[in-house]
Amino acid sequence: MDAITVNNLDLYYGHFHALKSVNMKVAEKIITSIIGPSGCGKSTLLRTFNRMNDLIEGTYITGEILINNKNIFDQNTDLDLLRRKVGMVFQRPNPFPLTIFENVAFGLRIHPDIGRKVKEKIPDIVKTSLQSVLLWDEVKNKLNTSALKLSLEQQQRLCIARLLPIKPEILLMDEPCSALDPIATSRVEELLIELKKNYTIVIVTHNMQQAARISDETGFMLLGELIEFSETKEIFTNPKNKQTENYITGRFG
Repeated sequence: MDAITVNNLDLYYGHFHALKSVNMKVAEKIITSIIGPSGCGKSTLLRTFNRMNDLIEGTYITGEILINNKNIFDQNTDLDLLRRKVGMVFQRPNPFPLTIFENVAFGLRIHPDIGRKVKEKIPDIVKTSLQSVLLWDEVKNKLNTSALKLSLEQQQRLCIARLLPIKPEILLMDEPCSALDPIATSRVEELLIELKKNYTIVIVTHNMQQAARISDETGFMLLGELIEFSETKEIFTNPKNKQTENYITGRFG
């Protein structure tokens, strides 16, 4: 079953052609990595999945992206609902200047249609969300302290936990470990492998070793084009495209 289907996607920033005829299918409940050199369109592609590029003036898109068999570029698309369904974690952890508890409960507070239904269960939902990112045991006695006092790795896991109460289906990760040291990176990678049991995960990474370690499928991008997309093992051991092979073997990029 496919969680995301991309058909003939082109994206322009003004006159700049940033994505060129991208076609791909992202399967449910696996980790899909997007790799490629800086400026190749990885993050731009990721941001199309919840229409974050709409926030950039001059953006023009053709083609379609299907999520649950619905084209997210249809005029009647509810962007609030889309972004609940497709959550995003950024390069550098961005916890709110609130307590740990209120960070996790934030989504329920700003979406009253959800929050009202579960008002009495919010403490339990916060606990479950923190448990899901393996953070509960570390913070259960300091839920009312500032989230900004956590380590960077804990902050990144908290940012993932913050998405979970509103029940997303897809988690987008834009270089989620780029600000972390190797030990913290390893912990986040272990978390993502655990989370894929319940969520579809798409991760943009400049770290090819990370893509090889944790992803099930990988796409290689170059100059706005998706050059090759296949099982991760296939991409790294038997790439079909010479440009992919050159990138994987370090001949460029």
